[in-house]
Amino acid sequence: MNKKNTPVLVVIALIILVLIAGGISFIINRRTPGTKKADVESYFGLSSEEEAAVVVNHQVIDAKALSKDGTYFIDYDTVSGYINGRIYWDKNESKLIITTPSESVITDVSSGTTPDFYVDGDTGYVSMNLIEQYTTMECQVLESPNRIVIENSDETQITGADVTEDTQVREKGGIKSPILSEMTKGDTVTVLETMDNWSQVATEDGYTGYIQNDKLSEIYELTVPEDDRAAYTSLTRDHKINMVWHQVTALAANADIANIVNSMPGVNTISPTWFSITDNNGNISSFADAGYVQTAHAAGMEVWGLVDNFSTEISSLEILSHTTSRTNLINNLIQAAQAVDLDGINLDLELISEETGPHYVQFIREMGIACRKAGLVLSIDDPVPQPYTEHYNRKEQGIVADYVIIMGYDEHTSGSEEAGSVASLGFVEAGIENTVAVVPAEKVINGIPFYTRLWITDGSGNLSSEVYGMDGADKYVSENGLDVSWDAETGQNYAEKEDDTGLYQMWMENEDSITEKLKLVESYDLAGVSAWKLGFQRDSIWSVISQYVN
Repeated sequence: MNKKNTPVLVVIALIILVLIAGGISFIINRRTPGTKKADVESYFGLSSEEEAAVVVNHQVIDAKALSKDGTYFIDYDTVSGYINGRIYWDKNESKLIITTPSESVITDVSSGTTPDFYVDGDTGYVSMNLIEQYTTMECQVLESPNRIVIENSDETQITGADVTEDTQVREKGGIKSPILSEMTKGDTVTVLETMDNWSQVATEDGYTGYIQNDKLSEIYELTVPEDDRAAYTSLTRDHKINMVWHQVTALAANADIANIVNSMPGVNTISPTWFSITDNNGNISSFADAGYVQTAHAAGMEVWGLVDNFSTEISSLEILSHTTSRTNLINNLIQAAQAVDLDGINLDLELISEETGPHYVQFIREMGIACRKAGLVLSIDDPVPQPYTEHYNRKEQGIVADYVIIMGYDEHTSGSEEAGSVASLGFVEAGIENTVAVVPAEKVINGIPFYTRLWITDGSGNLSSEVYGMDGADKYVSENGLDVSWDAETGQNYAEKEDDTGLYQMWMENEDSITEKLKLVESYDLAGVSAWKLGFQRDSIWSVISQYVN
């Protein structure tokens, strides 16, 4: 070998050895778990010794608990939105109200001396003492860092696993991710999501992060905290509800009941539109008639009087956000119901705004207490669930009321920009599915329409509509020569005609369309049906309903 080449070969060999060593070191480093600790103060968003993080159902809430006189307080919006909605603050009248299944516990908080509640500016704060006293939950108050860990989920299934060897919970799925918490063999975690190599877990002391799957046992079902639904008694009936709404616009209309009851075989409940809220103080007008109730009872029917908020002279927000007016409205309704021996009250408060939502739900809670004490069935009329009506809180309605009624119609209304069905089959089923997801099926009644709309698009493209009952719709179609065919998608007969004057369309409600809707009621094992409204049907429809409901 040429001696001149020797140094070059040595250098090359050294370079190769360095590269090999570097590669080995790189591989070892990649496979060695990181030891960096996460900044847990930042994780919980803490900036002061006087505050504590609030973790509810594994979620770190933005708002923090504040220490005052040795007690932690949590702001009212967090309490109401995440922990216990039955703790209600009436800002207008400075009252703190806690609704239990049997009573409303009311505290005057105007003086500012109440030990469990105080106001700072526009924000109210509720003590942990009060929250724990009236909330079904598991709660830990921990230090270093300060945090309050609450579990009050009502999920029916929560999965967990045991830690099989000492390990760590990391911020992200990866051995180099910062360590949130050290885990000891035998610790239990809640498993939120399982991936190929890592699982997202929640620890009992408030951390949510990731553990390697090979450090966890087989997943099993965890014990769910006791649900407080069992504390609420219900006046639900032991039979299916076959109800019809009876629109009553004058006292004289009550006299029709004698003829009506004999023409509705199978109907076991009738809801006359007797009560209307007349002012912002909670006063009502009434067409209630004891003779009407007696006649219905003699025919084997219960009577659930309906109350509406349709007057343009009132503000639902004003009425429902003041405890005095809510209480007055409740007392007026109970007294009116008892005066004529009603069996129930049907709440038909519509167009509830998002701002009004919490007060509306509080009204239902308080109404539920009053109705249970008076032995009156409480039913609530709700629109088909949509994202913009989540504030109706159907889940809470299903706990504190006896029945939740889906008004399974008005898919297209007089204000719609396009022609369409009043209640297509898909629309109805979606309403049922989304309701029974949060309300027990045995408390859900589906509302069905006895009416349809004739849609007219004139030569200029202007759209208008007219309401027809079943016989009226058939008569119009026959006399005007509309072509009729079955539309399987909507579950209705579709009628159409186009001439020089415009396009005429109708999605018809009849025995066939109602049958399709009743099949859904049967399939989902709902509590029954209610029909809007008496007078739009033809007599043959009652036997159709009875086949599925009675």
